[in-house]
Amino acid sequence: MTANIGHQPRKIGWQRAPREPSLVEAFASVPLGPGATSWRRFLAFLGPGYLVAVGYMDPGNWATAVAGGSRFGYALLFVALLSNVMAIVLQALCARLAIATGRDLAQACRDAYPPWISVPLWVLAELAICATDLAEVLGTAIALNLLFGLPIEVGVVLTALDVFVVLWLQNKGIRWIEAFIITLLGVIAISFAIQLAMANPDWRGVLGGFAPSRVILTDPDMLYLALGIIGATVMPHNLYLHSGIVQTRAYGREERDLREALRFATIDSSAALLFAFLVNASLLIVAAAIFHSAGQTHVAELEQAYKILTPLLNSATAPTLFAIALLCCGINASVTATMAGQIVMEGFIEIRLPTWLRRLVTRLVAILPAVIVLQFYGNTRTTDLLILSQVVLALQLPFAVTPLVLLTASRKKMGALAPPLWQTGLASAIAVVLIALNLTLVTGMVLR
Repeated sequence: MTANIGHQPRKIGWQRAPREPSLVEAFASVPLGPGATSWRRFLAFLGPGYLVAVGYMDPGNWATAVAGGSRFGYALLFVALLSNVMAIVLQALCARLAIATGRDLAQACRDAYPPWISVPLWVLAELAICATDLAEVLGTAIALNLLFGLPIEVGVVLTALDVFVVLWLQNKGIRWIEAFIITLLGVIAISFAIQLAMANPDWRGVLGGFAPSRVILTDPDMLYLALGIIGATVMPHNLYLHSGIVQTRAYGREERDLREALRFATIDSSAALLFAFLVNASLLIVAAAIFHSAGQTHVAELEQAYKILTPLLNSATAPTLFAIALLCCGINASVTATMAGQIVMEGFIEIRLPTWLRRLVTRLVAILPAVIVLQFYGNTRTTDLLILSQVVLALQLPFAVTPLVLLTASRKKMGALAPPLWQTGLASAIAVVLIALNLTLVTGMVLR
């Protein structure tokens, strides 16, 4: 006896049957067009991957990339590449889980595990979202300070108002959200393309940076930043987000339709993550080419990077582009973090809060540590807090990746859409590597 696949699966392999779908207000809201060509159906699937890609270039990435590039040059490009490969594999599994079972990752954990497992997983997922939101709060506030001279404390408070942007977009529909996100991603990409041309990096050194180095594991400071890059790239909340938003497409329930949906969703997310990798790599390359090559090896603050871009590049345009791109990243990440928070809360504990309330609660939790740091240390420690938030994300990763790998490896749960053994094996290896890196980091920090 095999499990049904689609949005109405039986209880085979699960402790409980599914209830409401993920993001019920947007569920199956994007039509594929009956009788449409494969090309038009594929275009209808484009979008969710770019919402996921936002998390791979949020302000937390900026902090780790600027610090890593200025201090270690191009050496951490390998970590950025490795992180992106991990992300592509894991996001493909998220799409597979959602399409095969009709559950997002939060719902799947709730339906597969007893409360003593699922509740701690929910708490850890919420902590990861708060860490993500903390990075967005600080990044957006720093961008507002650089562009308009607003005190960072004021910018931190103003970030709570983005709830109105999120509400407006959600009322318009998922396609409006995707269009908004992709437009801002375009602005970010153009900004970095111009900065990369200005930086004129050593391309031979860039290529060398993509080669693995043992020093990354033996140097505690480099490992700390490397894990921060991984946490900023393979973000836990993105695994929940993708498994929810992929179900906004109105694909059919037959196995043929589900396989087509899986193929298109995988192409969408992989292409979007490749784009995100190019932006992330550009940021690290720019930092290495401008700061490290000029002997500025301790550029630890985004504000510091902004101020010295003009004399180093002899251009007033570069810092403005830097700040504009940072602001776009912060706004984008706020929108997707809100959706991820909704998916996590509704999926794990089936509590539906109004979007504005959910957003304000999450944002206030993120604002509190930011205000405390600003009160005691001023603006000089904001990037330290940004990097710490990304390391916290890395430490949370195994608690999202491990359930994802175990759930998708079960043929009883996945039915005919169970992943091939090579994909499960590769995802398992990624989980082992993440856990090993975390243990190495924690051990190193304790023994220092």
